[in-house]
Parts: sequence; structure tokens; C-alpha cells
Amino acid sequence: MSTRRSATAPRCSRAGRARPDVGPLFYEPTILDGVDAGSAVCAEETFGPVVSVYRFDSEDEAVAQANSTPYGLNSSVWSRSAAHGRRVALRLHSGTVNVNEGYAAAYGSVAAPMGGMGDSGLGRRHGSEGILKYTEPQSVAVQRLLPLAPSFGMDDQGYARLMTRALGALKTFRVK
Repeated sequence: MSTRRSATAPRCSRAGRARPDVGPLFYEPTILDGVDAGSAVCAEETFGPVVSVYRFDSEDEAVAQANSTPYGLNSSVWSRSAAHGRRVALRLHSGTVNVNEGYAAAYGSVAAPMGGMGDSGLGRRHGSEGILKYTEPQSVAVQRLLPLAPSFGMDDQGYARLMTRALGALKTFRVK
């Protein structure tokens, strides 16, 4: 396990340079090491080619750090043992957790529902859960045996007589 660093400003292991030739907000991939828990890159969702490296002393501490945010879009667990990686993955509060892979394995599976947990994302895409977000359920019920109100043109007294006879017939024939 790694030793813990003191809380200092993050050190860029590999700093992304601006790429105005691609677009105004494009940067090359960036790796941040020594990130303090109070920094924005640790406390907020980060999108783009940036990864923050966090040191930990135990597996439980690593899981606690990963779950200490209100966000949970995607996580990756890296392990020499896929079985061990799966056990750790099941402890993480993320909509998608990949073992020994960044994101493509889950993203490429159209049968696997994808979306975040907590404050990350809205709903799901892919899988049956993703299809359901495009549906609007509707119930249609048709009364087949005894209507609950007089039919068109029948008065209340006629309906009461009809229902009394119908219920009597059901009782005679022991229909339940």
C-alpha cells in the first residue's frame, strides 16, 4: 500500500495542454497526483481527460474515499485478481463499475443499464431500464361482467332491479 502524502497542492504528473486547434475547451489528458480531499477536483464531478490519483493505506479506506462523495457515475477497480476486483466493485456506490478497465466494457454493453447514482446523472440508458424511460404507462380497464353504473338510457331504479337479479343469479349458481 502507498504511504499518505501531506495535504499540498496537486502535482501534475502529466499536465494537459490546451488544444485550441480541436476546440476552445479541449485539453490533452492530465494526471493529478497528491490531490487534497478539499479540492474541487476531488469534491466535484470531473469530465474530460483528467484523472486524480489518491493514496490509501487499506482497501477499506480506498472504498470509503470513493464513496465519500455525493456523486457516483463511473468507477474503476484495478486488481491482479478479477474475483477480488469484483468484490471491491460491489462495495462502490457508482452506477457503473469496471474491473481492470476504464469504462468501455460497461459502456459497450447495450444490455447493461448505465447511469449514475446519487447526484450523478438522471435515469438510465441502455438495457430494459433505458428503454422504459421512453415509455408512458397507461392502464385500460373494461368492466366485463357487472357494470358499476346504469348503462346509457337506464334509470337508477331499473339498474338496481337488474343488479339485484344478477347478484341473485350468481348466488344461485354459486359463482364467486
